[in-house]
Amino acid sequence: MKTFLTHIKEKYGDGGYAGDEFGGARGHDGRGLPTGQPNNFMFATGIECSNPTIDHGRIRRDLLQECGHYERWREDFALVKELGLKVLRYGLPYHKTHLGPGRYDWEFADQVMAELQRLEITPILDLLHFGVPDWLGNFQNPELPVHFADYAAAVAERYPWVRYYTPINEIYVTARMSGKDGIWNEQLKTDRGFVTAMKHLVAASIMATQQIAQRRPDCIIVQSESAEFVHELRSNPSPQITLDNKLRFVSLDLLYAHHPDGDVLNYLFDNGLTRREYDWFMAGEPPGYQIMGNDYYGRNERIILPDGTECTSMDVLGWYNITLEYYRRYRKPVMHTETNVFSAHEAPTWLWKQWVNILRMRAEGVPVLGFTWYSLIDQVDWDIGLSRQVGKVNACGLYDLDRKPRPVAASYKMLLQEYGQITIVPHGELFEVTKGPATLKVEV
Repeated sequence: MKTFLTHIKEKYGDGGYAGDEFGGARGHDGRGLPTGQPNNFMFATGIECSNPTIDHGRIRRDLLQECGHYERWREDFALVKELGLKVLRYGLPYHKTHLGPGRYDWEFADQVMAELQRLEITPILDLLHFGVPDWLGNFQNPELPVHFADYAAAVAERYPWVRYYTPINEIYVTARMSGKDGIWNEQLKTDRGFVTAMKHLVAASIMATQQIAQRRPDCIIVQSESAEFVHELRSNPSPQITLDNKLRFVSLDLLYAHHPDGDVLNYLFDNGLTRREYDWFMAGEPPGYQIMGNDYYGRNERIILPDGTECTSMDVLGWYNITLEYYRRYRKPVMHTETNVFSAHEAPTWLWKQWVNILRMRAEGVPVLGFTWYSLIDQVDWDIGLSRQVGKVNACGLYDLDRKPRPVAASYKMLLQEYGQITIVPHGELFEVTKGPATLKVEV
């Protein structure tokens, strides 16, 4: 007796049916190095560009200088290209470029931006990375939002081909390290200092985004923020750590016009946020296509033991669980915008673990825009948060400071060859990133 398979074989042959190459059994599985197609997942690296001041403004920690990028930028960009990457998180040196109100030095910026364009590398342009020019002082300055908005407008006008921006990198970390932890810039250790820095930074990001959107209505804003959590192993949790686990949301709450919890709102009002300022933040989220980038390092999670001592938890919740909490709060497409470890030996395993987190998130149906190993080359003194100028090399790059590959570079290349052409979400061809302006206000 003939079955349906018999009839199919007689009519169409034994497998490899004509037409199946258009997305069927013979369709493309996503393998191969990235092509840069607008529906493709964005694999990236970054150039470490932090530039806060320490020692009460007497020392500028310019990591572009300390890691040799000012002299070797052509070589660094060539390494990005050689890896097969199409996307680079890249920060112009704000403290060197914005010389004063309406005054700019574009010499270095013009050179590097022209080379990125020539190499067809898409920059996610980072405009402020932990520091401001000397003439602006620090993040307690209420003039920051208007001056930074002018700078963002000038950048968008000068490089109109740039679409992806991170106006201010890790707002929460910037405000905490400068206003609360006493390590960078103003080096305050007060709640009021933290709240003041926070409101000025978020306002600066919003105003800058408005200026960018005037010039690029289709701009894509990748807000890179630290994915944090503190595990307190006490039967009676302390009010301070309970509050701290909520304060990690403050930057995005204010940025995305999401009302904070009542105790957080009281904290903000008690420490200098006015009702008028709060209403301004809650008027609505910034323009453009908004992407919620979450940076995750194992050291982002900490454990407080019953005796009060602290240890790094290293991946108890991990990027997936922490970012899923952020996603459910804000309902924005996400991106893994930074990760690394300080051990060159452990880095390949850490890379694969982060990729498993990405795959888990995709399996949940969450749109994940991309993944970033940060950074391209080793860093300096990040094991102590740049708090002192020691000069210790952190072996966390894809390449060392001599531009020789670390083991993780080969692992990243293997990952790219296996997954480099997957789409942002399964069947992502249906949802291709277009050039249309961002005009919709999405509530559901």
